[in-house]
Amino acid sequence: MAGAMFIRFITTGGTIDKIYFDELSQFEVGDSQIQHILGEGLVEFEYDVVPLMQKDSLEIDAEDRRRLRDYIQSDDAERYVITHGTDTMPETADSLDGLGGKTIVLTGALSPARFRTTDAVFNVGMAVATVQVATPGVYIAMSGQVFSAGAVRKNRAENRFEKI
Repeated sequence: MAGAMFIRFITTGGTIDKIYFDELSQFEVGDSQIQHILGEGLVEFEYDVVPLMQKDSLEIDAEDRRRLRDYIQSDDAERYVITHGTDTMPETADSLDGLGGKTIVLTGALSPARFRTTDAVFNVGMAVATVQVATPGVYIAMSGQVFSAGAVRKNRAENRFEKI
């Protein structure tokens, strides 16, 4: 991927892609919103979007994480932004550690991208900036902060990410 900046986006589901079903009074993971977010952002870099799974992060298991790691390991891109549910994002980040020469940034949202008030767009922007300037490794970009894999947790009581 020589030449222009290229970022591969991998979608796994999570709140960022959730849609609300009135009749059921529940959320379900719908189609990825990343294409819409990047389109509205008028981005000027090359990218593609790989929809790897559509799961709530509480449903992502070791096999899913292995599948994600294998995909990135065998892929030719150097920069990845992964949209992921927030509940198990740190565990997935940890499972991707050690993929030499690749910069991987996980991000998501605490409220769905389809909502008028959402952190999704800001978080995706943070992830895009981080993946371009960070040294190879695995990071989480959430709520205006960037954390290294293995040094972050989700504080469920406060509904935020924090360094550990």
